[in-house]
Amino acid sequence: MYIPKHFEITDKDEVISFIKGNAFGQLISHVDNHLFSSHIPFLVSEDNNFLLCHIAKQNPQWKDIEGQELLVTFQGPHDYISPSWYKSPGVPTWNYQAVHIYGNAKLVTDSERIKKIIEDLADIYELSSKIPWVSEYKASLLNVIVGIEIQITNIQCKYKLSQNRPVVDQKQVTKELEIKGSTKLAQAMKNGL
Repeated sequence: MYIPKHFEITDKDEVISFIKGNAFGQLISHVDNHLFSSHIPFLVSEDNNFLLCHIAKQNPQWKDIEGQELLVTFQGPHDYISPSWYKSPGVPTWNYQAVHIYGNAKLVTDSERIKKIIEDLADIYELSSKIPWVSEYKASLLNVIVGIEIQITNIQCKYKLSQNRPVVDQKQVTKELEIKGSTKLAQAMKNGL
């Protein structure tokens, strides 16, 4: 990912927090010598050195994934930025937050570890349910999925939030995004001001 210095985020705690808050990502690898992407939720390991996920065994991506260097991408809020919002001249652009994780894949076939991945994911997302799901399912269902553990080897993080513009322009962009209803992106910009 191309990252000019003023958009680069290097604080690992910030990046991990971003991933946890935007955990639905894209698992990108090679399948039959072609790029292949699966859109799935990810977990970050307790030591922040691994990403964990699972896919269906019917998905061909898992068959050749072990040992491959993978790319996992995460995206946060994003929106169009009009140059009409600036006090000084500018061009149309897009503000966004994104993380790219590179890593090496290892298959997880142990049913207890796969079960833990599923339950840990459910624990996170069931918090907002009025009646949270309790993990009651046939063990045979674990045979139709495979877990993937990705050892993180490189992290790239870019927050393109008008940092290259004067503060007056940044504040105006934030205001216009709020008016437009792009409140999460506006809040991300406010956090950086």
